[in-house]
Amino acid sequence: MIEISGLAKKFGNFRAVDSLDLTVNAGEVFGFIGPNGAGKTTTIKMIAGVLAPTWGRIKICGIDLLHHPEAAKRKIGFIPDRPYLYEKLTGMEFLRFTADLYGVPDKIFNTRAQQQLEMFSLADWADEMIESYSHGMRQRVIMAAALLHEPAVIIVDEPMVGLDPVAIMMVKDLFQRLAHAGAAVFMSTHTLAVAEDICDRIGIINRGRLIASGTTADLQRAAGVTDADLEHVFLNLTQRQN
Repeated sequence: MIEISGLAKKFGNFRAVDSLDLTVNAGEVFGFIGPNGAGKTTTIKMIAGVLAPTWGRIKICGIDLLHHPEAAKRKIGFIPDRPYLYEKLTGMEFLRFTADLYGVPDKIFNTRAQQQLEMFSLADWADEMIESYSHGMRQRVIMAAALLHEPAVIIVDEPMVGLDPVAIMMVKDLFQRLAHAGAAVFMSTHTLAVAEDICDRIGIINRGRLIASGTTADLQRAAGVTDADLEHVFLNLTQRQN
């Protein structure tokens, strides 16, 4: 569902992402972790089509993102770490705006919108201005909007920021259910316990390069620390480069 080959991004002489090769399959939750400044958000933005790569190729469901950006982006639901919203719209108006961008038919919009609002505990706030929403509510309405068109690929940057424990549990369950239904979920997170809990595979990026990828057991073997938790594996692998 996501195929990345030779992906790189330079800012001046600084190479934020360097020769990244990665595949995320349908039905998989893939965790993407790394230290601050390692290249996670830059990678996320390139996969989502927000930032153009310096070189390399990205395919979404077999569609080349560079050559067919609109078709590729229609397959994607993007949930950024900081929700950018039109505060003078109500929650329902924002969902309508997003649905129009993705071509969701009018005849199914109301049903899907209501389902999303109820799932994210926003039904009682549907007709309230977004400017009155808390940070957690804004994050939830972004998630609701990103899933309206039933994307095949979900790209998520720090999904748990600002969410309370109940919402965190709901979102973790949601990503797993989406994957079980056939979606590919690419999730960047600093919360290693979340990655260990729900991800089928995990990639570790450091200084712009993918230094390890696989199941938790694969990463443990690569780090030479069997039976260690992901935090110890992560520290072992990243500190080797320091």
